[in-house]
Amino acid sequence: MAAYEMEGTVKLIDKEMTFPSGFSKREFVITTEGERFPQDIKFECLKDKTALLDKFKEGQKIKVTFDISGREYNGKYFVNLVAWKLGDPASGGASPASKDEPPFDENDALGDDPEIQF
Repeated sequence: MAAYEMEGTVKLIDKEMTFPSGFSKREFVITTEGERFPQDIKFECLKDKTALLDKFKEGQKIKVTFDISGREYNGKYFVNLVAWKLGDPASGGASPASKDEPPFDENDALGDDPEIQF
């Protein structure tokens, strides 16, 4: 699976959500520039990657490395942007808290758990 990168300004960082299965995620939104109109893009960090957001604040510039995952659930289709590396674009990208490791496979973690709703 290919990794993608996007830069923008942090607009929102949500609190970590933990589900009864023990799975956790944390969502955040960045605003991108450079397009005709600014775009607000929602990402999520999963499991141990949720801590990567602790180093960032709303209004701060950020570089996000992410994967795109898609799945079908009850006849509906969902697309998630799963961030696995966050950094400061001015310093070259990688934050000290992130590691260059293979991206997290959401399908391995979620399976068909009906308690996880999108």
